[in-house]
Amino acid sequence: MALGYVRPARPEDAGEIARIQLATWRVAYRRILPRHVLDNLDEAFLARRWSAAVLEPPSSAHRVLVAVEQAEQSYLVGFAASGPADGEALAPGEPADALGPDVAAVTDLLVEPRWGRRGHGSRLLAAAVDLWREDGLSRAVAWAFDADEATRKFLTSTGWEPDGAARALDVDDMLVPQVRLHVGVPSEPVSGESQE
Repeated sequence: MALGYVRPARPEDAGEIARIQLATWRVAYRRILPRHVLDNLDEAFLARRWSAAVLEPPSSAHRVLVAVEQAEQSYLVGFAASGPADGEALAPGEPADALGPDVAAVTDLLVEPRWGRRGHGSRLLAAAVDLWREDGLSRAVAWAFDADEATRKFLTSTGWEPDGAARALDVDDMLVPQVRLHVGVPSEPVSGESQE
């Protein structure tokens, strides 16, 4: 029987996080982002960025979590990164203080497609919510590509909803629309929510 759990990322996980990010983007975003952009992503560069995120986060509330599938062997299968909302979480033209100091921003939430539908995304999100609650954050936001139905469906199935904000990322002269979703962070753990 396979078991899954979530733990804080360690420095030695950076390479595997980068591999998961690259593999997932190349599958999930192949019809959303230009192919040459996905083909030219540098795994070593991504690994250095993840290493810095784990070793030198901007604050104690910035965290990278990893999902582990444990069977005969253990495999890193997904990850989530979040922290207090900053300018990257804002919509175009939104004032700098629009989200407030009590808002978390999810910057990444990915599970490698071959490990999907095994509860890893839900465990990552539940662990992040527990940490946001500990940090006194009362709301969370996340940007999703408008065409990324899987991410939007997953988030809305867990209570997230669009907050009306939209933007378009300029990816090599191609505008890729995104929508922002938000959710309230319950002040108490929800029945059945992870206590990790």
